[in-house]
Amino acid sequence: MRITEAARRLGTSPRMLRYRETLGLLPATRDPAPAGTGTGTGRNGGTARGGGHRRFGDAELRAVALALALEKRYDIGPAELAFGLRVLAEPQVQAHVRELGERIGRLSAPPARALDFEKEKALRLLRRR
Repeated sequence: MRITEAARRLGTSPRMLRYRETLGLLPATRDPAPAGTGTGTGRNGGTARGGGHRRFGDAELRAVALALALEKRYDIGPAELAFGLRVLAEPQVQAHVRELGERIGRLSAPPARALDFEKEKALRLLRRR
């Protein structure tokens, strides 16, 4: 189905679905552009503007519905949900967010393991020589 029908079924607007697409909150929903049109691929797997039409099936509708339910349940917006997905998908971003959480006291530092303690102890002894 096209974006207008998908938006109607989801109780949102086509504009909001396009916004979610720019945030990476939609699976690839575009038909491929006709050969020779010169359009490239967008950052989220769909074709660049001017390319094929967005097409929504049951799986895409369920994904958007889940995102809408999460936003409502946790009182967040689409940009916040997109960043949460980025934190889960990108280890470097996850590490930086964890560091912030530890510095502001929202997260505790991972517990030191006994082997780490023994390793540090051995390194200190080696440095004394």
